[in-house]
Amino acid sequence: MNKLSVVLATRNEEKHIGDCLKAVRDIADEIVVVDEFSSDKTRQIAKDLGANVYTEPHHKIFHITKQKAINRASGNWILQLDADERVTSELAKEILRVVKMTDEQLKKYESSLPDKRLFKKHKRLLEDRDGKMGTEEGSYAAFLIPRRNLFLGKYLKYGGTYPDGVIRLFKKGMAYLPCKDVHEQMVVEGRVGWMQGHLLHVADADFNHYLKRNDGYINLLKEELKNNKVPKNVFMSINYLLLKPIYWFLLTQIRHKGLLDGWRGVVFSFFSALRFPRAYLRYINNK
Repeated sequence: MNKLSVVLATRNEEKHIGDCLKAVRDIADEIVVVDEFSSDKTRQIAKDLGANVYTEPHHKIFHITKQKAINRASGNWILQLDADERVTSELAKEILRVVKMTDEQLKKYESSLPDKRLFKKHKRLLEDRDGKMGTEEGSYAAFLIPRRNLFLGKYLKYGGTYPDGVIRLFKKGMAYLPCKDVHEQMVVEGRVGWMQGHLLHVADADFNHYLKRNDGYINLLKEELKNNKVPKNVFMSINYLLLKPIYWFLLTQIRHKGLLDGWRGVVFSFFSALRFPRAYLRYINNK
């Protein structure tokens, strides 16, 4: 019998945890929440919605807590979520179908996906950035799920924001987080497929929250510059202060059609492009 465990790591997520768990409680055989001693009502809300709640000290690399939640799951299939993600009804039904499929049925299902070409292209882009994902042969062990990202009241579709695939559904013992980096890719011991249904990502409903989250990405890029010992010279200054942001803005607005998302798409591309000069300035000023 296939058993599905839904697992989350949390820290002060009372704003999001309720809606996240309500979207999956009808498909989950168990819900596991590992909480980093939230000071709000996160743990109580999770308990009220039937979750098994555990506590864990705060880790700078949040993936450590995520992996501890994964380790506590008893199901042979695991759906790992962030509190600001919502499983759509279409995705919930698809998950229930997929976890019951045999290996042969999964192979046939993957070959029939209507967005297969787009998903394969996106997977290659992820692998170019993060390294090889899973294996080419064998059984399917994990699935990327496309996300739609909320930005200032609208779910973006263009500008490189979709399909934003994230590994969320996987077989127990066949995937894990290395816990070495904040934005590392999950290691999968088997083939990686795609789901067709969407996750809704509600992280950036207001601009202040977006700027705060974006600031974290800028600091990560600054650390990459530091670790790679990027030269602090005129050429690199021109590259990071001018060339890279202009290229990124035009790439996302024209090639990836960000303009079709209206003014929100323009704003998203603009601030996304600004991460290059902002990170470089922090790097050369040692901030």
